[in-house]
Amino acid sequence: MTHDETEIIGKNVKDMYGTFMGKVAGTLTDIDGSIQSVGIDCGSQGLQQIPYEQLVVQGDAVIFVPKWRLDSQRLIREKQLTLRRLKALIDIVSENDDMKADAEMIHEKYKSKLVLLDEAESEIKAKLEARLTELDEQMKSAKMLLFDAKVQFKSNEIPDATFDTVKSCTTEIIEHVTHEISEISNVKNRIADLELEVQEITESTEPHIQESAVSYLETPEPQIVQSILPEAPTEPIVTPSEPIEAEVKPISESPVEPEVTFAFPEPPQQVTAETSKDDNDNDWLARMEAQ
Repeated sequence: MTHDETEIIGKNVKDMYGTFMGKVAGTLTDIDGSIQSVGIDCGSQGLQQIPYEQLVVQGDAVIFVPKWRLDSQRLIREKQLTLRRLKALIDIVSENDDMKADAEMIHEKYKSKLVLLDEAESEIKAKLEARLTELDEQMKSAKMLLFDAKVQFKSNEIPDATFDTVKSCTTEIIEHVTHEISEISNVKNRIADLELEVQEITESTEPHIQESAVSYLETPEPQIVQSILPEAPTEPIVTPSEPIEAEVKPISESPVEPEVTFAFPEPPQQVTAETSKDDNDNDWLARMEAQ
């Protein structure tokens, strides 16, 4: 155990916003002497064991760092480094095609690292949402305390000094909660930005593959269309027998019309009948005389 590590015993512990949490009562060490966790006397809340990595010695006080902050910072740092290495790998391969075979193994290594980081990211997001719920409840409680103090002050139940103390303490709590909510929101936005960068890099690593796949799919299409076009004019379409018969029928009916108008040659017969009227009269007179 180093000298700095032994100095934390007996010191006050505060959060990142200066709120008093308790005093360091002792430490739990590993067999090599390194501190694993620190016991903090939190008064009515009892003795709490906090990992040593969440404590930072600063002057006469020990600062407590929330777990969500350490995990999110570690995630962002590792993801940024992985993305930078992927970009450098892509640049190397684009400059020298002979390095593709060697870079493929390293590329798969970084891709598997991103998968692990994505799993850790989902857990961190769940912790951030849970912490936001806790902060929301703390905000409501602080506002209720302040409002109740106003009611007591208006009803002359507490003096001005007491109301000012309650107002000062609750306002400080509200400011701390508001600041932490803002930090969580910034962390969530940063994680979302890294997700977009990961998508851009993963999509840009396979542009040639996608283009070749598209070109391969497009080439057979005109061949398939050409093979279908000759098959389209099948026999029932080429030999429409029924439509042709329907067109012939009006042609066959047209000779019927001269038969109906066959009376046209009768006028010459009537005309001939008129010309032979004298012969008919002679025959009639001959028959009368014979009688």
